[in-house]
Amino acid sequence: MAGITAPQRTRKSRKPTGKPNPPIILLTGPEKTGKSYEAARGSGSDLIGMTYWIEIGGSEGTADYYGRVPGADYEIVPHDGSYQDILDAIRWVNHQPRVDGKPNMLVIDSMTSLWDMLSDEIAMYARNRAIRKAERNRSRVPTLDDPVVIDSDLWNRAKDRWGEVLWLLRRHQGPCLLLARTEIVTAFENDKPTRNTTRKVKAEKNLPAAVDAIVDLHAIGEAWLTGVRTLHMAIQPGETQRFHDFTIDGLLRRLGLQDAAESRSTSELRPDADLQEHSQQAQQPAPRPEHARPAPALTGEQAAKLIRDALMHPTDPENALRELREYHGRRTLTAVKTDTAWGVMSADELITKSLDHLKAKAEQAQAGMEDGEQPSGQQDATGHAADEENELTDADEPEPVNEGTPPPPDPDEEPPTPERPEETSEAEEPQDLPRPRPAQVNRANKVMAVLLTEAEIQARVMGMTMQEHLEPISAPDQGAPPPMTKLRTYVIEHRPTVISLLEERGERDIANAYRLAGKPELKIADMFATLYTDLATVG
Repeated sequence: MAGITAPQRTRKSRKPTGKPNPPIILLTGPEKTGKSYEAARGSGSDLIGMTYWIEIGGSEGTADYYGRVPGADYEIVPHDGSYQDILDAIRWVNHQPRVDGKPNMLVIDSMTSLWDMLSDEIAMYARNRAIRKAERNRSRVPTLDDPVVIDSDLWNRAKDRWGEVLWLLRRHQGPCLLLARTEIVTAFENDKPTRNTTRKVKAEKNLPAAVDAIVDLHAIGEAWLTGVRTLHMAIQPGETQRFHDFTIDGLLRRLGLQDAAESRSTSELRPDADLQEHSQQAQQPAPRPEHARPAPALTGEQAAKLIRDALMHPTDPENALRELREYHGRRTLTAVKTDTAWGVMSADELITKSLDHLKAKAEQAQAGMEDGEQPSGQQDATGHAADEENELTDADEPEPVNEGTPPPPDPDEEPPTPERPEETSEAEEPQDLPRPRPAQVNRANKVMAVLLTEAEIQARVMGMTMQEHLEPISAPDQGAPPPMTKLRTYVIEHRPTVISLLEERGERDIANAYRLAGKPELKIADMFATLYTDLATVG
């Protein structure tokens, strides 16, 4: 919204409350340094109403045992170990009421196990992805000993799921105590290893920045406050302090839990808001220019004339009709009524009926060539018309009930030519029958070539020659292709078998495309070009 200086909505500022948020505490340390013990002992603080314990990972299993720690007072929240059920357990804790007006505390033991689980998830995703890719490319399937690269999109998925957990923790109306292990690693300087070592939290790397206080237990009874966000104690930014006589209760008091607000004050970012904004703009109709002139009105007579002109297109009447519909739009054509021999209908319905009429004409012409029927406009030896196709079409069309726009003409019908008297003798042989028009012959040849190409593909997939594949429907004389109608039915009947073989070989994309192929499929060679590069149209 560059250039806008005026505010877009009403706002009201407020004074700061000065109250701290209910703290999120990260308790870290190597194994067996007392992290779970301190969490259990701190559950009995008089600042807490009730403590709910969510144990993640079965390697330690101390939640039940540490219930006997002096001062411990918590309840265990069960879950089935899945990510979604752990999320739901946190939601359940967030909806528990306060006890005696005191906030409840949530303990998660441990965040290290949660991040390990998310890492294992994407590792399995990456392996399954590598197996599917190998099957698709017909290469060697990776074994359990083979390393698999985890792509960045899977790491982003793990971070998104981790962020959803932290999002729920920020909605908890009370303190959260997160336990995580630390490990001793080599310190790096300028991306180069040094002789020094440092402590690293074994979890998602941004976890320390998302909490309010970090306490690192070096050993039992030895606690260090390595990071804190508070005004209730004297500490300098970046300073690490030794926490003598460390307890969870003492830490909560230093963080000001007794003065904390009832809920956490956060301003969450909304990266999806930009997508919603674009979606709303796309749904809103574009404003019309103030000086734009409305399109001229289309009358029924004008629409009928335009449709008739499209039908008389010399090369492609079907495409002319579709361009006419696209230019004027369905809404305009639907509002225009035309009076035809088919009855009163909208211009859009008239275009649809004309397209169906063209399709029926083409199918009748193709069927006539396959069955050896005489072409339309054919004359017998005496010169009389024998156009059976036009007679059938005229019988199907209703007679006009009133004067109006006549039905659209047949673009395949030639204008009648007046007969000229010819002097013929009785012994003269009858004239040869006229040949079908070149457009009809070319279309029939193209359909036949496409069907033969599909038969060749089926034979290759099934592991046989084309002659063996077409033997059940071939004529006794060698070299003659089967009739078009019989060949079309034959290849369509064998499509399910070919699709099954393609799926067994891992060619699922081609199998799915072949399942939706036309009858016949004019682009059958392009569909199988990745399998058979030497494929050419058979004919």
